[in-house]
Amino acid sequence: MKETVAQTNPNELPCCVIIPTYNNQKTLQKVIDGVLEHTNHIIIVNDGATDNTPNIIKQYPNLNQIHFPENKGKGQALRAGFKEALRLGYDYAITIDSDGQHFPEDIPVFLDTLKASENKNLLLIGSRNMNQEGVPKKSSFGNKFSNFWYKLETGIELQDTQSGFRLYPIGHLKNLKFYTSKFEFEIEIIVRAAWKGTVVKNIPINILYDEAERVSHFRPFKDFTRISILNTWFVILTFLYIKPRDFFRKLKKKGIKRFVIEDFISQNDSPKKKALSLTLGVFIGLTPLWGLHSALVIFLSVIFKLNKAIAFTFSNVSLPPFIPFIVFVSFVLGNFILGQNETFNLNEITLNIEVLKHIKTYIVGSFSLATIAAIIVGPLSYLLFSGFQKKKESVVNA
Repeated sequence: MKETVAQTNPNELPCCVIIPTYNNQKTLQKVIDGVLEHTNHIIIVNDGATDNTPNIIKQYPNLNQIHFPENKGKGQALRAGFKEALRLGYDYAITIDSDGQHFPEDIPVFLDTLKASENKNLLLIGSRNMNQEGVPKKSSFGNKFSNFWYKLETGIELQDTQSGFRLYPIGHLKNLKFYTSKFEFEIEIIVRAAWKGTVVKNIPINILYDEAERVSHFRPFKDFTRISILNTWFVILTFLYIKPRDFFRKLKKKGIKRFVIEDFISQNDSPKKKALSLTLGVFIGLTPLWGLHSALVIFLSVIFKLNKAIAFTFSNVSLPPFIPFIVFVSFVLGNFILGQNETFNLNEITLNIEVLKHIKTYIVGSFSLATIAAIIVGPLSYLLFSGFQKKKESVVNA
């Protein structure tokens, strides 16, 4: 039975609680009763349960219910819950797992955080203490693994990316397209939300791991494989599209002068870190790894914790107008290092792709050029950034 529940307080944020469930008959009723102590704005999604779940849900005829005839996966259950919540007029939805590990008493924490935030386009993920007693080691490892990939894909550092206890700004996310249906959906939505401009952050919550009652439907091999494939695709998309897109958006918004001042000179990074970032960008930009420059420089910037904006900017040293000159100088250096006397001219390189006939010479020369350029610009940029910092400090102290 489906029945729309009226808002009891029009001044409150329009938020409901979605409870996706699949074969959690031992804990489901306790979870529902716990949520009812805080709100009756509840949507229960029965994901094709084969246990006593349907009979348990029948005890709550006044709550909104969705029943799948067969199991479709947590992602599909959440998406159906979001769709129904939007239809009922909610702008936000809190999701809580039905396995009993979360405490409904933490629901006000989500609402209070949202109310206190100036930016209402906010996605909150309950952060569990994965070091407390009773938490399986595989869960702790899986969470750390997921946190690493999320930071690589979005630049956002979270303590918990796998918790199912969340608050979603569904009104802001309604136009996003999603392609996953299982557990990996909870990764897909927070990545795409961050790419869209939604603020994603953790808030602390309590957790209970009762192995006697808790039933997990996570399939280690199948689900881990699906999540790994999704993360692989997201990393590729991050380096080839998202990072360059964000860079050029920021450049266009600020203008070149303001961008240089705010993102290069006024960055709080040390002169050494800025210089290393610039040097990395120049080195990568001069290598023969065409098509991979942006992805590689951003990846290395993340790994070595350098300034991504500076590194990415200077990796574009190989802009189209300069490519023939860079290739020509690479050939000259390659000839010199290999002790060869091959002849070619700039027009041949540009028009006839002569580079393919002398690939060995070009590769050796380009890496040599990249190394020489890095050795030169590294110290010079360090002195430059040091000078800017001293000038900035003198202005502040004046």
